[in-house]
Amino acid sequence: MIKIISQTLGIAATNCYIIGDTDTHQAILIDPVDNAPLLVNTAKQAGFDIQLILATHSHFDHVLASAPLKQLTGAPFYIHHEGEKWLKTLPQQGIMFTGKPFPEAATPDRLLTDEPEIIQLGAITLETIFTPGHAPDHIAFYLRSEKVLFAGDTLFAGSIGRTDLPGGNYPLLIRSITEKLFPLGDDTRVLAGHMEETTIGREKRTNPFLID
Repeated sequence: MIKIISQTLGIAATNCYIIGDTDTHQAILIDPVDNAPLLVNTAKQAGFDIQLILATHSHFDHVLASAPLKQLTGAPFYIHHEGEKWLKTLPQQGIMFTGKPFPEAATPDRLLTDEPEIIQLGAITLETIFTPGHAPDHIAFYLRSEKVLFAGDTLFAGSIGRTDLPGGNYPLLIRSITEKLFPLGDDTRVLAGHMEETTIGREKRTNPFLID
């Protein structure tokens, strides 16, 4: 059985997700937001060991705990290949948003591509979906067995990702959502990088950015 645990952390109230396999007790963590010891303890209290760290994209609020979490767990860290250069700007992102540099991010162990890929750990099978627009390195992760989409900062409940940061592209974001996420089906649960859970169907019907 698969269990999903969410934590909302950091100065941007960003959602981090732990996906655990209850048979093997292995877990994948999506978006190491902040407070690596808390994330490790949260997983352990639920009976899981974090074996893999994924990032939807390289904005600071999704990778700030990547280096300490990798050190604590020994788990490899995956991000889209475009994210490698953006990770190096993490200290500068800190100055931009807080006036103080952030610590350096973890070095990626695998760079994901634009093409769909399969990431598997125990019973957990995630499909990558390249969804640029909010950021040029953005990837969503689809857990088909549970019909759950880890959407990062593409699609939110009643909103979409901002496109005013470096590399943002509004038309491209809309295409990513309508051409890559909408086909997953109206009953697909959307677990986003911020705010509450929603579904593809709800956003098709009610999201003001997506209604023609």
